[in-house]
Amino acid sequence: MKIIMLGAPGAGKGTQAEKIEEKYQIPHISTGDILRANISAGTALGKKAAEYIDQGLLVPDELVVDLVVDRIHQPDCEKGYILDGFPRTIPQAEYLDKALAEMGTSITCAIDVEVPDESIIRRMSGRRACLHCGATYHVVFAAPEKENICDKCGSELHLRDDDNEETVRTRLQVYHRQTQPLLDYYGEKGVLKVVDGTKELDEVFDSVVKILGE
Repeated sequence: MKIIMLGAPGAGKGTQAEKIEEKYQIPHISTGDILRANISAGTALGKKAAEYIDQGLLVPDELVVDLVVDRIHQPDCEKGYILDGFPRTIPQAEYLDKALAEMGTSITCAIDVEVPDESIIRRMSGRRACLHCGATYHVVFAAPEKENICDKCGSELHLRDDDNEETVRTRLQVYHRQTQPLLDYYGEKGVLKVVDGTKELDEVFDSVVKILGE
């Protein structure tokens, strides 16, 4: 079972990936984590990636795919894996498909957690964080007992820069421009599955399980 998680930032695909990992005992792979791990370990691929990052450049698609392929060759990926945050663009998807084909395998399904932009903006712009103890809240869905005050430590809550409405809208624009074409790409391959991400978390996961099977 080789899964790609798709969805806009804030749609909840990472949370669903974690639940898939727990139920099916296959690793949840984040390209950011792979990159950091390889750089930290000083691997050959990590050193190559660091050369680009140190110059303020994006790591080339081919190198990112090499890092992903290296990761999915690990023993814990024998039964499958979940890719979260990759691919982000059509060229990345094409590089990945080519690399997998050389391994004699392919993606089983791409799951799109679909949430309208306005719902995402409402979700993310309502989030509040305690910078002191790390607790998180939401002004609508998980409000603190006392407005803008952390229940755990009594510190003031803050709206993170990443969660302000203008930043969220910009991130969504980038997503629609760069990543949304992947829906057509995987749709044409017949592996795209769509779940309604506006439902309760467990309901969304029930939809995922129906796709993947018990």
